Amino acid sequence: MNIKNPYHRHRFPSEIISHCVWLYYRFSLSYRDIELMMAERGLDLTYETIRYWCLKFGHLYAKQMRKRKVWGDTMAFG
Repeated sequence: MNIKNPYHRHRFPSEIISHCVWLYYRFSLSYRDIELMMAERGLDLTYETIRYWCLKFGHLYAKQMRKRKVWGDTMAFG
């Protein structure tokens, strides 16, 4: 089975992309707040890049969370 990597052909590694998307949805930060946080870590991102990642990958993370049945701070595996 050939599974495509959703991060293929992106400039930044998947860990950076997933962390930015996670920050946006988990803490309700603005794109510009995340841009500043990443700049403090030495990454040159624009808020538009983060917005694009959230639009592109946000539904994938939501799908994974629903699959794992995550509610608040507790996890139910099943």
